[in-house]
Amino acid sequence: MAWLKYHVGNFAQSKSYCQRVEDILVKCPTGSSGSLLPEVYGEQAWTYLKLSKSYYLKAVESFRKALEIQTDDIESNAGYAIALFRTEEWVLENLEENEEPPSIKQLHSALELNPDDAVLQSMLAVKLAAYKKYEEAEGLLKKALKTDPDNPHVSRYVGKYFRNHHQLDESIDMLERALKRATQSSFIHHQLALCYMRKKIAEQSRKPFSSQREVRYWRRRCIRELEMAVKIKPTFHLAWADLALLYAEERNFRRAEEIFQQCLLKLPEYDESLSQAIHQRYGDFHYHHKRNEAQAIVHYTKGLLIPLKKYEKKVCAKKLKKIAEKRLSRNPGDGEALALLGQVARAEGNRKEAAEFYEKGLNCDKDNEEYLSALCELRLDLH
Repeated sequence: MAWLKYHVGNFAQSKSYCQRVEDILVKCPTGSSGSLLPEVYGEQAWTYLKLSKSYYLKAVESFRKALEIQTDDIESNAGYAIALFRTEEWVLENLEENEEPPSIKQLHSALELNPDDAVLQSMLAVKLAAYKKYEEAEGLLKKALKTDPDNPHVSRYVGKYFRNHHQLDESIDMLERALKRATQSSFIHHQLALCYMRKKIAEQSRKPFSSQREVRYWRRRCIRELEMAVKIKPTFHLAWADLALLYAEERNFRRAEEIFQQCLLKLPEYDESLSQAIHQRYGDFHYHHKRNEAQAIVHYTKGLLIPLKKYEKKVCAKKLKKIAEKRLSRNPGDGEALALLGQVARAEGNRKEAAEFYEKGLNCDKDNEEYLSALCELRLDLH
């Protein structure tokens, strides 16, 4: 304000603002130009957290800096727990098997300072259940619902807990209640769509007969919620991709293709997790709906080669194996199919098996430089 008033010629007010700045610096010295007050780090962190997913790691760092200065601050501890919860997919890659993620420890710490925070209770319940600590998780859910049953954030995490444990009716009930109080939440619309999608899949898998009428009913409800999610948040790429697959189920291939192309065009380069999910779904579109095996292989391979060990990576690996094995059943000398199995084995960390597949592929296609290069690299690694 001092700068602004100076440049519009209001020197008296500019001087007044400068004096207020001086008073603040005397009252709250920062120590050095490179460090900020904990309150400033905290505000910075909350801003990053609210901007978009791409700023979540910056939020984690800002909350950490705030807590280094003011360890027992309730708000910063809660924010740090939420930021860690949201960035878990980037952290899990570096954890040992069965090692608890940092978010669980931080959620416990935040709840020690504020035991009645129902949102943190419900978030911790979701995390604990993922590590099969069901008794503690369910205790926290009961506390959260007793403490703040009308909080839409509590409802959405409780709904997510039920969905993760195949209690779809309970999850739908919680999310629909939450949506009445937070109609403009793209997250809740998306979570509700995922529940309806599971209902649809359950109908499709019924044997000996599935009710096409019921399948269509759940698919339409799912489409409606996803359309609301992307209307509220146009940058919700994952919801767009899920919506595209549902349009494809309804034989609207043109619209589905348009959406996938837009997703790929606007996909943030730094977001490997999102990129992996989009390529997996685009591969499904080509494989299941367009019957374009070559394009399916292209996108499954792109998803496979992203180093994140997520569910989508497993799906890409499974589909590529299925394609390769089907081709080999028709032609045992299909070098490309053998190399595909080698690529999957390599991505899964099975170097010896990968080398064997590439060697077989070279026997079928002796002059293939790509197979030879991969085989040489694998043999050097094994050596």
